[in-house]
Amino acid sequence: MSGHKGLDKWFKQDWVDIGSKKKGGGFAKCGRSKQKKDAKRKYPKCVPRAKANRMTEAERRSAVSRKRSKAQGVGGKPTNVATFKKRKKAADGGYVGSFIELNVDGQKVGNPSLKKYYEGMI
Repeated sequence: MSGHKGLDKWFKQDWVDIGSKKKGGGFAKCGRSKQKKDAKRKYPKCVPRAKANRMTEAERRSAVSRKRSKAQGVGGKPTNVATFKKRKKAADGGYVGSFIELNVDGQKVGNPSLKKYYEGMI
């Protein structure tokens, strides 16, 4: 058995560029060549095809824009970014968002659509 199981798996995966879609659907193969036609292409954000198919359009756009916003090839090394952006967590594990300034029995109401309902109770 080889000691490079992770690397073997990596080579067997079908890597695609989620930043360039084909006309008929799907994604272009990952990577660029030094040919003239590829010189105009923007820097690729590559993921395995299975992951690309699971991602939403917004997730793909976010990953590509974060990758392209970074300086590429600094020090001769590729610049990597996380495919999925980390979510912010609330300090106490509760609602993350803006609370309306309405207290009902000493509690803030976190859903703006309920403001009208709770105002009638005060």
